[in-house]
This record gives sequence, structure tokens and C-alpha cells, in this order.
Amino acid sequence: MIKRSFQSLFAAFLFFVQYGFAQDLYMPRNIKQAYANGTRSMDGKPGKNYWQNHGQYSIALTVNADTKIISGTESILYENNSNDTLKNLRIRFVNNIHKKTSPRAGENSEGFFTDGLTITALKIEGEIYKEDAKDWGTVGVVKMKKAVPPHTKITIDIDWNYPLSEVSGREGQIDKSTFFVAYSYPRVSVFDDYNRWDQLPHTSGQEFYNDFNDYTYSVKAPKNYVVYGTGDLLNPDDVLQPEFAARLKQSYVTDDVLHIANEQEMKNKVVTKQNDWNVWKFEAKNITDICFGLSDHYLWDAGSVVVDKKTNRRASVQAAYDVKGTDFVNSIKYNRYALDWFSNNWPGIPYPYSKMTAFQGFADMEYPMMCNDSQMDDPVFAQLVQDHEVAHTYFPFYMGINETRYAFMDEGWATTFEYLIGIAEHGKEATDKFYKEFRVNQYINDISTEEDQPIITMSSQLSDSGYGNNSYGKASLSYLALKDMLGDDLFKKALHTYMENWNGKHPIPWDFFNSMNAGSGKNLNWFFNNWFFTNNYIDIAVKNVSGKNITVENPGGFAIPFDINIVYTDDSKETLRQNPVIWEKNEKIVVVVLKAKKSIRKITLDGGIFMDATPSNNTWTAK
Repeated sequence: MIKRSFQSLFAAFLFFVQYGFAQDLYMPRNIKQAYANGTRSMDGKPGKNYWQNHGQYSIALTVNADTKIISGTESILYENNSNDTLKNLRIRFVNNIHKKTSPRAGENSEGFFTDGLTITALKIEGEIYKEDAKDWGTVGVVKMKKAVPPHTKITIDIDWNYPLSEVSGREGQIDKSTFFVAYSYPRVSVFDDYNRWDQLPHTSGQEFYNDFNDYTYSVKAPKNYVVYGTGDLLNPDDVLQPEFAARLKQSYVTDDVLHIANEQEMKNKVVTKQNDWNVWKFEAKNITDICFGLSDHYLWDAGSVVVDKKTNRRASVQAAYDVKGTDFVNSIKYNRYALDWFSNNWPGIPYPYSKMTAFQGFADMEYPMMCNDSQMDDPVFAQLVQDHEVAHTYFPFYMGINETRYAFMDEGWATTFEYLIGIAEHGKEATDKFYKEFRVNQYINDISTEEDQPIITMSSQLSDSGYGNNSYGKASLSYLALKDMLGDDLFKKALHTYMENWNGKHPIPWDFFNSMNAGSGKNLNWFFNNWFFTNNYIDIAVKNVSGKNITVENPGGFAIPFDINIVYTDDSKETLRQNPVIWEKNEKIVVVVLKAKKSIRKITLDGGIFMDATPSNNTWTAK
């Protein structure tokens, strides 16, 4: 016993010497407790005591196209894999955001509001709980008559209905006979190892946090409505006329863009089986959510692409759009390219699902295996939006991010991948220009610099520009700075370590930090502290030039890469690239020593996409 204990302590000592001790990064008390409990580990992996709960959802939904009412019945087999006894359940129904009594992050027009969720039956283990569901908001509480012991399962049965909002955003009515149906079923909220019940209400400002569940669901829709949903369509022959079912099946195995149903075919009402109602059946396993869209007039295109070259596994690529949706004509081409590029470049992990569907709506929003995107006149921007939403497949869906608290862990990565694929699509010059204008300029030139909070700040505590800056631009710049510092190969090795450790699970920022330390074999805590735990911003300046010594000041503080562009007195030029590691020892000032023996006429600092808050002091000219 004594010998084994000593060996264990010595092994821990060696690890901390090699990778650094992550507690030199700020860590809230509840996160420290999770590490102490062994559910998370300082080596970046889930701890030996890690657990997460799970649900098996069997759902039958009906869409009344006349009344715009969604009704459903579901049975949930819920597994309590924790060591806690659950004395109550938290049930989440995001669409109650439309109730006037629910808190919201902004103003909404009258058409946004509905009466919200109506529970017509609620049973747990056969006992009736209907009265508990009368006044739910986006999160409701059910006090259990019998507690749920650790490592046991319960069955929850719910019947419900709710109206689709007239004003479509992330879900709702697109037009009179087109609907995007998301967040459409009551679900058990996440119960996790570091915060227990996720009970923050959904306010429309933040996004989501869901368990990985298994779903078998059906959508009962009127004839002539085509349903597009998360997961595999299990019964195409039952809902489609033979010719259209054959086209769909062919699209699964071809690189070609097939028109499954065109405008005239939809108008002629020859696409679906002519039952009064058709029941479309889908299945998706180990996924964080499901959604679907349906229309009686949208055009339907499809194709597929090999996403895993080792196994030749293909993913279906589909698009549903109005005849006026001109940018969606290219959707299959765009998304075939995106799935291939993301699978083989960045993040360089094969697209993990069987399908991706682009549905024309209004939200520019991601969902598992689907995106709800608006029509755009600019084809380049339209492609960027779809790239961004498809990139979300990896973060938050494959990785199980808590977007509500840590939006930078998914939006920052989607923005980074959007930038990297943009270089492949449109070239670096055009992509840099767009990235600076769209992603960085608003942040670095934000006049309300009080909003410039540390990235680690919980997203639920931020709003407006503060939320946007932390979640998108600043977070993306941090990942790109780290990529620049480590180099592509080591950065990818570290990123894959993180993704292999935590896909299908619930990582938090410290799991990312620790995984990147372990995967790179470096103690990067100085960098993470610099970018995530400070009020730093981007601002460098030429402090002094003395002989061959160039003193560069960093009043903003962020560890960024930058170029020193030199013009010598003989009119020759030189560019010295500076890696972010230059700021490791002193984030405020650094001296760069030139090797050239020429006299200097002019020096200019250029951060590229790392836009400077005060570019006027980035130039020095000899007197």
C-alpha cells in the first residue's frame, strides 16, 4: 500500500512537471470540486468517476397544418447514472420562450407570442403528475413522489401540444404551409457532475445544453407535405411515391446533385403517398437533439459525399427551399464541399453523422444534422453562413458543449473553421478582409469597452456586444493565435486529443485547457490565462528603435502573432514574423534583435487579422 501510494504520488508529480498544474488557472469552487471528486482529470481526460445521464426518447408528433398546432406523445426511459438521489426532475421546454410570462433577452413583436406548452398527460413510473406541469416556463420542476436512486432508470410519459409561433426565428412558421419545428418536445434537463441540474431559463439570448440521447420519432403530416428531419428516414417507401423514393435512395450513393422533387412535381402533388396523413419515421442515436422541417411546396435536392476515406462512409447532403431561394440552388455543392473539407482538413475528423440538411428559413441557426438558413443575395456570404452552421456539427453537437454557459467553446470554433474553410474557398486575401470586417472590427472598435470582459465569463451573464465579442471574434482569435504558436501539426494533435477525450461527453473550459496541454506536451497555461482570464485586448506599438534592437510594447496585453515590416535605407525590405510565444515571459514588452547590418528607414507592425485598437502607433520612421 505504501509503495503503490508513493508511486502514484510520484507519477502525479511527473505529470505536473511536464504539463503544468492547471490550478494556476482560475477555477470556480464547483469546478474544483468536480476534479476533486474524480469526475474530471488534470490530464484532460474524463476522470475515473465521470458519468453522464442518458435518455431513450420514443416520440410521435403530429403537425396540424391548418391550426398550426404541434401535438405529441413521448415515452422517455431516463437513466440516472450519477451517485445522487434525484428528488425532483427538471423538465425543459424551450418553446415556452413564446409565453408572455417567460423572461426574454430582447423585445418581440406580437406575432412572436403564443400560449405555450399544454401538458395533457404526465406520468412517471405510471403515477400521474399532470398538475405539476401547469405553470412551467422554459424549465419546469416536478417534485418526485418517489425519489430516483443512483444508477436506476425511470419511465416518463408525456402528452403535450403547443402552437407554432407566427414569427419564425429559430423555429416557427416560415410561410403558410412551411414550418420549421425545433425544440418541440419536453426533455429532461441536463444533470451533470459540476453543476447538478441545469436550471437556467432559456431567454433567447443564450443557446443550449443537452444530454446525448437516443431518439426514435415519427412525424404525422398531411399528404403532399415532405418532412425533413434529424436522423435517418426509416420508411421512405411508406411516405413517398416509388419514383421519388428511388431518387432519394440513389442520392445516398452518388456524387451527383439529384433533384428529388422539383417545383412542378410539388405543384402537381405527385411526390408523397396520397393518404390523408403520412407518418414519417426517423431514428438518431447518441445525439443531443432532433428537429424537423416540412413544406408542401419546397424544392428538394440531394446528393452525398464520402466523409471517411478509410471506410468509404458517405453522408447524405440535402436541401429544401422555396423556388425563390436562389442561393439554395448551390446548397448541395456548398455542403458537399464543406463536409469533405471539414472531415479532411480542420478539424480533420470525419463528419460523424449520416446526413446534413439545409432548410430555407430565417434563423441562420444550427441543429444536429440540419441548419435553418435564410435566403441571401450575396452568394459568398450565403456559403459562409452554411459553412458556419455545418461546422457546428463538431462544436457543440459532437462535443456536447454547454453553450448556455460557455458559448465561446462552440461559436469560437465554428467561426475559426468558417475562416479556415473560407481560405480554401476564396483565397486568403479575400477571407482575411471579410473576417476582419465581419468578425473582428466590431469587437476591437467597440466604443463600450466595459463590455470587453474575460472570455471565460459565463455567457449567461453577458448580452449584446459583450456576448458576441466573447463568443465569436475573441474566442476565434484565441484559437487562431494558438494554432499560429504551435504550428499546424502540433495544434491538430492537441485538438484531436481534446476531441477524442470528450466527444459524446460534456467538456468544460478546463477540460479543453488540460487536453491541449496534454496533447501538445506543453504547459500552455500562460497562454490560456492571457487569452481567457484577463481583460486584455489587441494593441501593440513600436516603443523604441535603437540600433538593431526594436522594442515592441503590448499595452493591450493579448499574446498575438504579428509581422515586423522593415524598410531599409537602401530601399530593400524584410518581414520578420513573430510567434505569440514571444510574449510568454513578458506580455507587456519585448525586444526583437535584428540580424541585418543595414540602417533602418521605417518599421511597421502588422497583426493581420489581429486588428489593432490604435494602429497609429504601429509605425516608426527614422528622423
